[in-house]
Amino acid sequence: MNARRLRASLRGWGGVGAMALACATALILALMLPDSARGDGGSGTGGAGLALGTQAKAADCTDPQNRSLAPSGADGATIDAIKSRKDRRLIVGVDQNSYHWGYRDPNNPKAGGDLEGFDIDLVHAIAKDILGDENAVQFRAIPTSQRIPAIQSGKVDMVVRTMTITCERLKDVSFSAPYFKTGQQVLAPVNSGITGYDKSLAGKRICSADGSTANDRLIADRGSGSLASSAVVLPAVPNQLDCLVRLQLGEADAVVTDGALAASQAAQDPTVELKGGTFTTEYYGVAMKRGSDDLVRRVNQVLADYRKDGWRQSYDKWLAPTLGPDSPSENPPVAEYRQPA
Repeated sequence: MNARRLRASLRGWGGVGAMALACATALILALMLPDSARGDGGSGTGGAGLALGTQAKAADCTDPQNRSLAPSGADGATIDAIKSRKDRRLIVGVDQNSYHWGYRDPNNPKAGGDLEGFDIDLVHAIAKDILGDENAVQFRAIPTSQRIPAIQSGKVDMVVRTMTITCERLKDVSFSAPYFKTGQQVLAPVNSGITGYDKSLAGKRICSADGSTANDRLIADRGSGSLASSAVVLPAVPNQLDCLVRLQLGEADAVVTDGALAASQAAQDPTVELKGGTFTTEYYGVAMKRGSDDLVRRVNQVLADYRKDGWRQSYDKWLAPTLGPDSPSENPPVAEYRQPA
């Protein structure tokens, strides 16, 4: 990439490249966002672990987005523990660098540095239902690769961070019913010649985030031969935004990530664009610790209400301008549930 293009790409959304480079280290080290640092908030227990999400493969697990528990407004042991904390706040793992999902807008002085976005709106709705106060939240910045460990170790009560529901992840955490439908898509420079997830990726360097379904798909397709053998799957980065920075610096030729996230990144930088359509179907869910059935049911009750009143307003505000008309994400996904064992 020449200097002119680099300067042009860094102009998008207040210099997203510079912002991401500055935030990369902070995201890895930060356990709690600065504006929410009021007490330890308490935490659960459980062994830390790490799991990589993959596409559903197990014979006994199909349609993982339909395997959550039926909604309920009742409290239980998990919710009682949250309510008994000294500061009565929900501890939630989020992103702070995903444009229109979970981010701080440097160009919006009215926001006062607070987090904004589609995922953040949902967190406030959950907090309001459980604790009666939409601001009773302690946000913690969680890199993509650390979402599951943060839940298993008890550092957070839940993760609301563009997290795809998969069969592999269901072995390690519980998910709510889906709140968003998307799919994997390619993001690349406008004049790159790349046309989508196809043979145009031959010889190209492809970036994805560690612990993401995109990275799992790239590795699987390289192994099966579905991806051109000359395509280079770069070492995974901690967060999706790091891939945009690699594009801007000329260190990658393409990014594979969720289409909704890719659209937001394209809105930040006019020198890149979506290439081709989505080539998978995926669903985001709220992730929680296994065994916290009362919390899962309660979140599903919140989502049932939110789909009727709240989801559309949030979508139109944050995502419709970047996703455009006829997007596969333009309506909330239908929820189906399983019965408890």
